[in-house]
This record gives sequence, C-alpha cells and structure tokens, in this order.
Amino acid sequence: MTRKTVFLKTPLGTAAITGSEEGLSEIKILDAEEKTSEDIPAFLLPAINQLKEYFSGERKDFDLHTAPEGTEFQKRVWKALMDIPYGTTTSYLELSKKLGDIKAIRAVAAANGKNPLWIVVPCHRVIGSDGSLTGYAGGLHRKKWLLEHENPPSQQSLF
Repeated sequence: MTRKTVFLKTPLGTAAITGSEEGLSEIKILDAEEKTSEDIPAFLLPAINQLKEYFSGERKDFDLHTAPEGTEFQKRVWKALMDIPYGTTTSYLELSKKLGDIKAIRAVAAANGKNPLWIVVPCHRVIGSDGSLTGYAGGLHRKKWLLEHENPPSQQSLF
C-alpha cells in the first residue's frame, strides 16, 4: 500500500491529505504554508473535491472511503462524531453517554483529540458542557471559524 500526501489551500491554512487505494488515512491542517498540489492521485481526488465543496458552502456531508489508524475505542468515538449533524454541536459528556459510558468522558475527549481526519470526522462540533469552545488540535480560532461556517449568525432585519 503506497500512501501519497497532497496539499490543498483552505481558508484556514494548508491541509495535508494522505491516503492510498485503501482509503483516506489522514487530513491535517498545517501551520506552515505548502503549495497546492497539482499532481493528485485519482484515489485522493474525491477528498480534494469534497473539501473544496465544503469550504465553498456546497457540501454538508462527506462521502469518502476512509481508513484511519487507531484503537478500536478511538474508531468508535470517531464513528460517533460522524453522527453529529452539520451546523450542530454536542458536548463531551453527551458523546460519552451516547457511547454508553458516562465515566469515559476523558477517554472520549482524548480520542476526539487524536482524530486523524480533520473536518471529515467533525471533532470541531464537540464543545464543553457549558457551551465553551474547548481544546482543538487545529487551534481554537479554526474551531470557531468552522462552527460559524456551518452555522452562520442570521442577519437581523433593520426594519
């Protein structure tokens, strides 16, 4: 299995997208600038196209073949994250309840933080029980941007 990594400029920085014929294994946001890749393997084209659609506001759900590496527990958490609808949020407490163990809140938070598929597995939709923006591997400014992108404030009428 030969993995390839390509780069895509996004409104939040450069995304590094890694995968193989077996599926998408990682999408991460970089703090360093990289030039957008021109030679993109066919197996990574759907990820590139769907991320572009997401950022342009045309896509709310991803339909990609993924192959993230992690423990069985981490994979269960990541699968549960995929059930959080676009434009909504949940808390770590609610997520741990959904997974059947309220005491696993720290383990759920740790698995959330190790999510290898930025945006596609929407870990940015998990917030603190008090509504606060809690830790985010990509930086809180990016989490805030993503949540506002998915749920923009409505324009109030002047009249």
